[in-house]
Amino acid sequence: MDVTLKHIDPFTFTCLRYAIAGAMFLVFLKLREGAAGFKVKGERIGLAWLFGTAGFAGFQFLVFFGQDLIGERGALNASIMMATMPMMGFLVNWVLRKVVPPKGALAFIAMSFVGVILVVSDGSLSSLFAHPSDFGPDALLLFAALCWVIYTSGATYFPTRSPIKYTAITTVLGLASASVITAIILATGGVPVPTGGDVTAILPELAYMSIIAGFVGVLGWNFGNKYLGPLNGVLFMDVVPITAFIISALTGVIPAGMQMAGASLTALALVLNNLYLRKVTKRAAAEAAAKAAAEKQAVATAASEKPAPVTAAR
Repeated sequence: MDVTLKHIDPFTFTCLRYAIAGAMFLVFLKLREGAAGFKVKGERIGLAWLFGTAGFAGFQFLVFFGQDLIGERGALNASIMMATMPMMGFLVNWVLRKVVPPKGALAFIAMSFVGVILVVSDGSLSSLFAHPSDFGPDALLLFAALCWVIYTSGATYFPTRSPIKYTAITTVLGLASASVITAIILATGGVPVPTGGDVTAILPELAYMSIIAGFVGVLGWNFGNKYLGPLNGVLFMDVVPITAFIISALTGVIPAGMQMAGASLTALALVLNNLYLRKVTKRAAAEAAAKAAAEKQAVATAASEKPAPVTAAR
């Protein structure tokens, strides 16, 4: 995206990217599920549109726009913001499903955000206030991460849909929203209309972002979350800052020491949080099993102590 944003705006690029990926999703859906895969009658299409818009307009627009505004280190900042998704997942689950996170999870949420602050500020907290212009782009990146968590959690509202169908339908609906928003931005002069030369210049990047990151990446993401669950699935976003830091270093953008420390702190928070939740889940399952066994024993005891019916004599 660093290369792409030098030639084309993030809004037009998102539409081009998901027009290609969306067509591939629809073809794949037809091959796997036939005509039945396109039936949405009786399903909550409005809700699917909302989640698709959050994922393919909200997330895609905001993350690349924020990255573009930050400049050279935009990819690094964007990647570490994505690592906040596991913690945001708990907050979204809290709001949407009224499931209160365990107290320990709240502590790890705080730990994760401390790591984010270290990355954004390069370890100098005063710099956060010395450059108010940075607030906007960083806020966009955080909101983008929230949009993707909402999209990921949205799959749980369609338990009967396969990951292929959820991906295809939400991509098409999200692309419709993205296209309307982009048309308005271009028509009002918010960004210049790309030329044919601009599009030609980013064809290799467009191919990668559409086929690999778009089609393969998003489909793999939704398949993984179908089986692992959203709260465990978003943990894998922790891989994003690691790969981004390595690739950026290879291309000459070396992350500062405090940025590395912040990224490590966020990664540690995610891992510890996951281990903690596994322990909580295991304990809850054991307590539920013990309670069920006790209730079963009580029923059996009551049945054995019940007096036998008296038979009347002739």
